[in-house]
Amino acid sequence: MDAAPSKPTDSFFLRHEFLIRRLHSLCGLIPVGLYMVIHLLANASIVNGVESFQNIVYQIHSLGKALVVVEWVFIFLPILFHALLGFVFIYYSKNNLSNYPYRGNYRYVAQRISGMIAFVFIFAHVLHLNGLIHADWFRESIADAIGIAQFRPYNAASTAANALHNPLVMFFYLVGMLACVFHFANGLWTMGITWGVWVTPKAQDLASKICLGIGVLVSIIGISALFGFWQVDVDKAKKREIEMYEQRSKDGSIYADEHKLSQPLRKSGAGGK
Repeated sequence: MDAAPSKPTDSFFLRHEFLIRRLHSLCGLIPVGLYMVIHLLANASIVNGVESFQNIVYQIHSLGKALVVVEWVFIFLPILFHALLGFVFIYYSKNNLSNYPYRGNYRYVAQRISGMIAFVFIFAHVLHLNGLIHADWFRESIADAIGIAQFRPYNAASTAANALHNPLVMFFYLVGMLACVFHFANGLWTMGITWGVWVTPKAQDLASKICLGIGVLVSIIGISALFGFWQVDVDKAKKREIEMYEQRSKDGSIYADEHKLSQPLRKSGAGGK
């Protein structure tokens, strides 16, 4: 007798849904969510001045060539894994209007919408500030022409501030950042349910308030970072950054690399000696 045709429930995803959902939620917290919080905290250091932010960037780039490995293993690949699984969940999701409480329904839908906004924002953010290829020919022949890959690590504050000087760009970053924070905070609450941390209505209500507080706090940090970059005097920041670069490359506390300087400073010869 012929075998019965495969049903949708025979798919790999549905057969391993329990494990996949837990890996997805865990990845959303560590490393993706944790990295987002650290990233926003680092950016918010700009409110303490150009030197504070630049020193943090120096610490990050002290990893040298290992930085690329760290970025892909602990940042980009986990983000892609979490995002692609999120789209799979959306594909397999059903109409939940009759299955969820009224407030929970809004959170269910908002989590998916914020996730899609966050995905678009993160891709655009990486493209806008760092580009896709770390090579001189790409930056000089393509990136500069279309206005991407604007960030330079050794001119961190001035290039970041210059990239955000357009009000529309700043608004895009604000919306994208808030979408990421909401997705993280609301996902943290959902994760607690997925892992059975809070199962009673009372525990869920308390967890909801805690997650809301975390979301508000992280949002304030992110807004502080954007506001801080908006206030940067680009010309003064460039001058201070090149002074720091010359001093620290001379005493050996950073890797001297003129390609991590902004283009105008490289052409002037700074850092090339």
